Amino acid sequence: MQFMMLMIPNVYRGNKKLDPGFVPDPKKLEEMARFNEELGKAVTILSLNGLHPLNTGARVSFGKGQPTVTDGPFIETKEVLGGYWMVEANSKEELVKWAQRCPADEGDVIEIRQIFDKADFAIKK
Repeated sequence: MQFMMLMIPNVYRGNKKLDPGFVPDPKKLEEMARFNEELGKAVTILSLNGLHPLNTGARVSFGKGQPTVTDGPFIETKEVLGGYWMVEANSKEELVKWAQRCPADEGDVIEIRQIFDKADFAIKK
């Protein structure tokens, strides 16, 4: 089964005191690299990446009429992705255990979501 593990760092979670251009500490990046290496020994990592700071992004919002574009930062948003892992694993429970081992900071959140498979959308006759 394929899953996304979504990192929602506390530094982006509606804390207006923190810089929307936040870049992680190099020591923290080393810790995360070690975690990723260990995770890769247990599950198949299909992709993983950290995302550039909020001030470099854009959002396209859909409503009535034309879509609207808002350039970052998005400080008013309560939860913003900071990175992700796309993995193949045996179960959500396996990934929960791995997420608990992540060298995350206080207040960070990792959300685990299963990815739909083509068969999930197969039309039954």
